[in-house]
Amino acid sequence: MTKEIKTEITINANPETIWNILIHQETYPDWNPFIKKLEGKLEIGNKIEVVIQPENASKMTFKPKILKFEPNKTLQWKGIFLMKGLFDGTHTLKLTDNKNGTTTFKHTELFKGVLVKFFNLENTRKGFEKMNSELKRLSENSK
Repeated sequence: MTKEIKTEITINANPETIWNILIHQETYPDWNPFIKKLEGKLEIGNKIEVVIQPENASKMTFKPKILKFEPNKTLQWKGIFLMKGLFDGTHTLKLTDNKNGTTTFKHTELFKGVLVKFFNLENTRKGFEKMNSELKRLSENSK
């Protein structure tokens, strides 16, 4: 069973400005309404700690592994709940330079596993959208 959340937003800033915000983990609690904590060395293969808080839900802590780290382009990690195949999530933050002073930010997560069908992901989608809006606001005010 798979489910996917796909969100995107156009930001009036270059990828470097947005990336700089995304990789400064210590500022997440100040601006990010969804990812409350992102801690650990952002390098392929490293495990990091991610604390999220979907709307109307308790905080959840994950220790995913970094799959992709392409500066100014992509940050991706994969988390596994208890054991592989139960509830795995691949979270992707992707920046595309539109070559006109704007950047498209795609924020997605692909969930796979036997437990996925039991989860309503609407609050998570709302969390992604709120994070996207705050990232846009912060990036556009950083010029």
